[in-house]
Amino acid sequence: FYQRLLARGKEKKVALIACARKLLTILNAMLRDGTDWQFPISDQGLG
Repeated sequence: FYQRLLARGKEKKVALIACARKLLTILNAMLRDGTDWQFPISDQGLG
């Protein structure tokens, strides 16, 4: 995800914050639903 953002021309700090926000959203949903971390099926990491 981070590498794709950089490839699209995003600044490093912007891409980093986008990744952090994405992880935070996932973690919040995990807490809300009471689920454990499930590794992504795709080879592209988080998204």
